[in-house]
Order: sequence, then structure tokens, then C-alpha cells
Amino acid sequence: MLTDHEKTALLQVARASIGAHLSSRRPPHLPGAGVSDATGVFVTIKRHGELRGCLGVLQLRAALVEEVARCARDSATEDPRFPPMKSDELADATLEISVLGPLEEIDPRDEPAIVIGRDGLVVEHGQRRGLLLPQVAVEWGWSREQFLRHTCRKAGLPDDAWAKDARVFRFSAIVFGETGR
Repeated sequence: MLTDHEKTALLQVARASIGAHLSSRRPPHLPGAGVSDATGVFVTIKRHGELRGCLGVLQLRAALVEEVARCARDSATEDPRFPPMKSDELADATLEISVLGPLEEIDPRDEPAIVIGRDGLVVEHGQRRGLLLPQVAVEWGWSREQFLRHTCRKAGLPDDAWAKDARVFRFSAIVFGETGR
């Protein structure tokens, strides 16, 4: 579990890392903030309420704070859905961090296995994998089945792959973001 202080510190690291990268400054000092049961992290950037970038990792390869810094930079400049962010965009951007718990394989036909708002999903088949964070289904007002279909699309799979031979995993996330921006 993250304390409020750790959440604030991680958000500050994310914003400072983006700012330093966009203005070619040295990266900020990374304070120690971490969670022992975190397995992955995603950083979401929105501008004027619209998605501007979101990238992350399912498996931490470094300390949580280091991964937050890297994922924040990547979300701002490497998300293939958007052009790289410019430094003047950062002032009116809001950041959200999702710290992921472990993946748990589920039978998606078992209705109680997926709870909208609690669970994020990963669908994989062969080399294809799609992930949607728990808050995405809530933001779009999706049903359980719509959530599964959209996660399949994210993987580049047919909408009904979840009901056939794809593997489906759920995960929980601690989601927190900046307010008042």
C-alpha cells in the first residue's frame, strides 16, 4: 500500500521527469518510494480531459520510482498514438499513475471473475497482448463483455478472442492522480 506522501512523491517525480526530458535538462533526483507487492506501473497523461499518452510496464525491471520516471517520459514522447509532447503542453496536462498488482489468470466466461472498476485486463494469444487499466471501463461506461472485447482489440485480436482460445488475466491497481489542474 502506498502512503499519501509516496503517491505525491511519485506524481512529482513523473512530472519532473517529463519536464526535464522535454527541455533537455538533467533528470531529477529520484527519492526512495516503493511498494513491495507492485508488479507493474503505467503513467497516463491527459490534456483538457483527453488522453495524451499512456505507457507502462507489466513487470518492474527497476525500483518503482525509477519505472515511474521512465514510463512518464515514454508516455509523453513514445506513445505511438500521439506525436511527442512539447514542453508548452506540460503546464495544462494532468498525470495519473496506476501501480499494478500481480496478474491472475481467469476464466472470462465466469461472470464474477471480472469486476468493473476493480479489475484491469490483459488478453493474450501467441505474440499478441492487450492491456486495459481498471479505470478505462469505468470512464467509458463499458459492460464486462465490452471491456473484454476492447481489450482484445487492443491486442489486435478479434473481438471474441476472449471467448475462444486467448488467455485472459485480471489485475488490481492503485490509481492516483493530480487534482486541481
